[in-house]
Amino acid sequence: MTIPHTRRRLLLGVAACGLTALLAACGGGGDSNGAGGTTTTNPPRSAAPGTKVTAELSDFHIKFSTQKFQPGRYTFTAKNVGNHEHALEVEGPGGENRSRTLEPGESTTLTVTLKSGSYEVYCPIDGHKDLGMKTNITVGAAPAPSDGDTSPGNGY
Repeated sequence: MTIPHTRRRLLLGVAACGLTALLAACGGGGDSNGAGGTTTTNPPRSAAPGTKVTAELSDFHIKFSTQKFQPGRYTFTAKNVGNHEHALEVEGPGGENRSRTLEPGESTTLTVTLKSGSYEVYCPIDGHKDLGMKTNITVGAAPAPSDGDTSPGNGY
């Protein structure tokens, strides 16, 4: 008769430990202490990452997975496919946002809110912008007519 009671107690103990672990993982963030403030700051980024755009950073060019941008939140995945360190900076009406510096082969994400207008996107590493590692994007309007197939392009 002691064996069924032992099993029952063991099962209840395991269930209690599992419930405790679950509550610990889900808890926090609702406190009024300092940890609550950082929890409040971070979830909006992960809760609403925004439209995903890939930005390939090579030596010395930036290539986006899309050329059409509407106002809203975007998550740029910057991938350094070049042989030098690079970073991504987005500057315009929505502010100025910069990724961390990436070594060759590394990638990171940069989440920004784009407002209507023109933005300059470039590599902020010394001299890279002057070597042509820059582009412009227009948010909320059709691309400039000079992007047509009939005109010879300058650059890449």
